[in-house]
Amino acid sequence: MESLTRIFYALGRALFQAVPAALGIVLVVFLFLQLVPGDVVDVMASQSGSATAENMAWLRAEYGLDKPVLLQFYSYLSHLAHFNLGYSPRYGTDVTTLILSRLPNTLLLMLLAQCVALVVGISFGVIMAVWANKWPDRLLTLLNLLLYSLPGFWMGLVILLLFSVQLDWLPSGGSQTVGANLTGWHAIVDTLRHAVLPVLSLSSYFIAIYARLTRSAMLEIASQDFVRTAHAKGLHPRTVALRHILRCALMPVTTVAGMYFGNLLGGAAVIETVFNWPGLGSLAMEAIVARDFNVVLGVLLLSAFLVVSVNIVVDVLQSWLDPRIEGKK
Repeated sequence: MESLTRIFYALGRALFQAVPAALGIVLVVFLFLQLVPGDVVDVMASQSGSATAENMAWLRAEYGLDKPVLLQFYSYLSHLAHFNLGYSPRYGTDVTTLILSRLPNTLLLMLLAQCVALVVGISFGVIMAVWANKWPDRLLTLLNLLLYSLPGFWMGLVILLLFSVQLDWLPSGGSQTVGANLTGWHAIVDTLRHAVLPVLSLSSYFIAIYARLTRSAMLEIASQDFVRTAHAKGLHPRTVALRHILRCALMPVTTVAGMYFGNLLGGAAVIETVFNWPGLGSLAMEAIVARDFNVVLGVLLLSAFLVVSVNIVVDVLQSWLDPRIEGKK
């Protein structure tokens, strides 16, 4: 019961902090987008090649782009209060419908990349801490240095050339095989095959971060008194390492994982472009080029919501890992 109370307390505190943060993000992004020269009507006119000044003025009035900035912002907040992200002139559909059609692909890519980064990174960190200053530690330290130094998009291009172009083991882009019309389990397997290369590219940098952080945290905790007491009780070294040292070492790892979730989302935009993955990142890039600010605002707002949600989960997880946190806060 006490554990549930701590979790609900952490959840309520995080939600209370998230609301003003989300409103601040909407305001700042909206004002910055107003400073960008041109609008979606200019792009549509340049693409059509035959737009007149009267037609452009009519389109701006139709989309509310001729109103003062404060009135546009008030109108956007009014729509947002009704869970309406507006209309996309570029795509000719509601922004909510457009984002929801791309959201599953981005969530799949990010969740797989985060899981791979955490599992592999923590495993590397445990191995490096257990065999500190020995050959496994030195070998993995060199590997982590390479993963940390190489940009994700460059890593993506290299593995794309190797596994797709040269070896022809995996697809080179997209999220599904074009024209295959797969269903059920075969469709899932096909999507996962397309996700392998983007996931490896996106997770490589974070594997190095989590590995080094786990190693340093475990080595620091291993010298504390409660660990020596556990050894004195005759517990198996593996039990001490996994149940006592690693659990405490997961505290900074989960904190950094929550902090870097925004970086993961930003990296997904680049990786989606490299692999032609139909997600929110590629949608945002297309909307920026088209000056479709409703789509850009919708993607950024949803991204902020995802980051805030992940930080809420991290707060709840930390309250479960270490009950002393509530007392400190």
